[in-house]
Amino acid sequence: MTTTLGPADAAARVAAPPSGDGPAGPERVIPARRRSGRSRVSQAITYALLSVLAVVFTYPFIWLVSASFKPRSDVFDNLLIPKNLTFENYLAVWQDAPIGVWFINSTIVTILAAVTVTISSAMVAWGFAYFRFRGRGPLFALVIGTMMLPGAVTMIPTFLIWNGLGATGTLTPLWAQNLFGSAFYIFLLRQFFLSLPRELFEAAKIDGAGNWRIFTRVAMPLCRPALAVTLLFEIQAAWTDLIRPLIYLRDSETFTIPRGLKSLLDQFGFGGEYHWEIIVTASVITTVPMIILFFIGQKQFVDGIATTGSKG
Repeated sequence: MTTTLGPADAAARVAAPPSGDGPAGPERVIPARRRSGRSRVSQAITYALLSVLAVVFTYPFIWLVSASFKPRSDVFDNLLIPKNLTFENYLAVWQDAPIGVWFINSTIVTILAAVTVTISSAMVAWGFAYFRFRGRGPLFALVIGTMMLPGAVTMIPTFLIWNGLGATGTLTPLWAQNLFGSAFYIFLLRQFFLSLPRELFEAAKIDGAGNWRIFTRVAMPLCRPALAVTLLFEIQAAWTDLIRPLIYLRDSETFTIPRGLKSLLDQFGFGGEYHWEIIVTASVITTVPMIILFFIGQKQFVDGIATTGSKG
């Protein structure tokens, strides 16, 4: 039996939207536009907050640079644009202190410390990640447990060792300790090695490669981002280290940059009236290399942090 639809039923069916598809036409566009507007507002708020945080974090360095171009009487006037612009502070720093010698010493210590700790930590981390041996877990836990020891606990025994070897007063104690690796870098690199497919190493072993060749030709090239992070971390740590130079260095010809800044602070303090224009100028000179290094290695640094510890 067929049913004939009347004019009212036909009009109602034509006007009704298809079932399950929801509202059509302009009613669908309005929510999309609202979502787009909300996302733009949230992005604007995010950018505003990031801009405020960027200003907060960069303001100390901007102030430092500004103060380095001021005379001593205007250093603490809190004006980012100096009223009395002068370049004499930079000339005075190079004349009153052997900045060049300190730069060379810091460069030598930084390069040796960064290279040795990267290689030694990578070797230890590779051993924990690749080889299967009894007691591997407890031994690795013992290595990580050394991170719980404060530096002050081992400071005196370490000094006695280097003093017995006759190395005090030289640059050797500032970097030679890194020949034994660092627990933090071992953990960092081990996590990266564990994320690499083990089949690659098994295939290299089938092709006749030994353990050392697998490490140098397969594992090391694959973990370049993590090695870059380790290298950058240690460069920053060695360049800014003050404790060990204070302990081991006595002659100004062997001072590193942080130790030299400390000597400048002592040298230019007369009767409680410090020549802060010299101090801030020297601080700017020693900070700029780290900023340049970060911008050069920024991509490797971000990639290494993003991929370290990921599985698969």
